[in-house]
This record gives sequence, structure tokens and C-alpha cells, in this order.
Amino acid sequence: MLAWGYQAMRDQFKDALKETILSIAPITLIVLMIQILLMGSPLDSIATFGFGAVMVGVGFTLFLMGVKIGMLPMGEGIGSELSSRGSVLFIVVVIFSISFLVTVADPVVRALTIVINDVSSDSISRNALLFAMAFGVGIFMVLSMLRIIYNVPIKYLYAASYLLVILLSFFTPAEYLSISFDAGGMTTGPMTVPVILAMGIGVSTVMAGRSPLSDGFGLIGFATIGPILGVMLLGVLLN
Repeated sequence: MLAWGYQAMRDQFKDALKETILSIAPITLIVLMIQILLMGSPLDSIATFGFGAVMVGVGFTLFLMGVKIGMLPMGEGIGSELSSRGSVLFIVVVIFSISFLVTVADPVVRALTIVINDVSSDSISRNALLFAMAFGVGIFMVLSMLRIIYNVPIKYLYAASYLLVILLSFFTPAEYLSISFDAGGMTTGPMTVPVILAMGIGVSTVMAGRSPLSDGFGLIGFATIGPILGVMLLGVLLN
């Protein structure tokens, strides 16, 4: 049993390392060529960049292993267990809480709020922006799960949500309007996506008449509308 677990871990590490190399190596080589051939960067700068690229590779490899070994099974398990409880209110509370906390913890989302806070000279609160985005993701993840439970076609939810985005854009201050669409993209980060997808697949798998392929996907695109509306509403309320 221990030997099988070690073999599985080794296979997971090899797969993650291969994916990381294929993702990072091309851009690393291009930057190195620019530094050496075009910019004539000193050797210490090149060495610093190379060391940073190696550290990114190690971190990304370990993160991918964590996603495959821990986050995806955890999300599917939570989704399956919630569906078997039979309480819609319980599902709503748990899904919102997990989605909210995962978004708050996502490093990509935090990086965006830090940059916006710096550029705006603290005029746009980092915490307010972070919680607005997380609240939007939480609400739209709840709607996604209710859609699966009650078998509502996702095209209707998309149409209504984007219509609301268009209408709200006429009342949102320009700076918040620009930030809102970037906020939608940033919530497709490395922590948020695996958990959202896994929970959707878990819920659709255990429910009769639901397909994990058609019902478990589309959640990421729909969830990104939440932070767009969240930041828009934040701009309207603060101005």
C-alpha cells in the first residue's frame, strides 16, 4: 500500500513537472534571449532572472500536485456530499462560504487589489474591493448550483446577467467600470477555478438526470460575472 502511494505521488510529480516545463520554458527562453541579445543585461541580472524562473517552476509544480491530489478531490467530495444532504439552504450557505473564502485567498485576486490600491493612492480600498469580488463570486456560485439542482438552462442566466452588467455600466464611475472587467478575469485564478469546477462536477454527478459534462461546466464563465457586478455596485455605492 505504501509502495503504491509512493508510486502514485511520483507519477503525479512527473506529470506536474512536465506541465510546468512546457508552460514556463518557452517564455523563459524568450526573456533570456532578449536580455542577452537585445538588452545586453549584466550577468547578475540574468542569473537573478534564471533563479527566479527555477523557483517559479518548483512552486508551480508543487501547486499542480496539490490541486490534483487535494483540491480537486476535496471539491468533488464536498459537492457530492452537499447534494446528498437534501437541504437547499444548507447547500446555499456552504457553497457561498467556500466560494467567498477561496476567492479571498486566491493570490491572483490579492495581487490585483494590491496593484489597484497602489495606483489609486489608497483612494480605492483594497479590502472593499477584495470583499466585493469575493461576494460576487459567492452569489454567482450559489446561482450556478441552484441552476444544476433545478435544471435551469444556463443560457438564460447568462443573458440576464450580462443584461444587468450592461444596464449597470451606465451608472458606474469610469474607474470602477474599468476595474470591474479585470476583476472578472482575475477570479479565474489558480485556487478559485479548481474548487469551483470540482464542486460543480460533484453536485451534477450525484444528481439523477444531470450530466457532469453539460451541467458541471460553464460555471467559471458564469462565476466571473459576479465580481464584475460586485465591483460595479461598489463604485455606485461609494460615489
